[in-house]
Amino acid sequence: MTKAKLGSIGLSLLLLIALIVWMATGEVKVAKQQAPDAAQSTDTELPAVQVAQRQTQLYQPGLLLQGQIEPWQSVTVAARVPGTVESLNVELGDSVEAGQVMATLSEDGRQAAVTRWQARLRKLEADLAAANRLRRQDLISESEVLALQSEMATARAELAEAQLAIDHLTPRAPFAGTINHKSVQEGDLVQVGSPMFELVRIDRLKATSQVPQQSVSKVAEGQPVIVETLDGDTLEGEVRFIASAADAQTRSFAVEIAVENPDRKRIAGGSATLRVALPEVQAMFVSPAYLRLGDDGRPGIRHVNDDNEVIFTRVSLLSVTTEGAWVTGLPSEIRLITRGAGFVSLGQKVRPVSADTERG
Repeated sequence: MTKAKLGSIGLSLLLLIALIVWMATGEVKVAKQQAPDAAQSTDTELPAVQVAQRQTQLYQPGLLLQGQIEPWQSVTVAARVPGTVESLNVELGDSVEAGQVMATLSEDGRQAAVTRWQARLRKLEADLAAANRLRRQDLISESEVLALQSEMATARAELAEAQLAIDHLTPRAPFAGTINHKSVQEGDLVQVGSPMFELVRIDRLKATSQVPQQSVSKVAEGQPVIVETLDGDTLEGEVRFIASAADAQTRSFAVEIAVENPDRKRIAGGSATLRVALPEVQAMFVSPAYLRLGDDGRPGIRHVNDDNEVIFTRVSLLSVTTEGAWVTGLPSEIRLITRGAGFVSLGQKVRPVSADTERG
């Protein structure tokens, strides 16, 4: 081997050793520079969760009930004396005023009975006056005077009954309403108690329902109610009656609601949804996705406290829809965990990341 070749090999080995030394010293420098970065702060080691600021607001909850709508008043006008229907003054669907004559029955000699008892009463009054004069002279006994007084009282009662029979010949509307059913025609013979007309009042309606025993304490007379019919119409009303005792079978309390119906909508007899307005409370609106069940099975919300720790607060549900839930029991303002709640545990310290732009 020549000297030239030996020199070339030596140079190559020298360059190789220099490269190895440079690479080793470079890695050490990098390691020294990166180590302090990893120990600068422990905050970056905390799990991150997205949070959104949420505040409570005034909310009026409602108690939803299924009910039945009825006329405010409904009555069957029946014959109170026997007779023949001589004329009808109303037809189906007619509106009538209170006291309006709806039909006329045959007189059948009833006026003659009135005249007869009127004459009988006048004679007895004259006889009693004469008897009183004779009694003052001790010409008749006290018992004779008392007998005349008894006859006169009987005559007055008979006259009143005969006059009442005359009044019953013209059945009148007991209240303002609408003729909903007619059971007679002209010429029909009716007996006492025979139904003639059904009269209903629908400018005001009555909604009835049952309140569960766990909710009856929230309902009070005078509370406003929104009544929604099956076709989507809504009417306003208010609670006017709550039963004092529950039904033995259903353990629920009967409730009655007065509903104004100025347009006389034909909804009596149908079903409706009743929303009883309860007292206003401070509540928060959140997505149902943020509701979780606690160890006791009650729903709650996970949020971050001032120390950036995950906490769980139980809530009471006021209403739940697909759009969201109104809940109570939370502080007036919270940082709601909107993302990452499933990856952290209660009491764990976290790094909150603002997500106020998201809808809760």
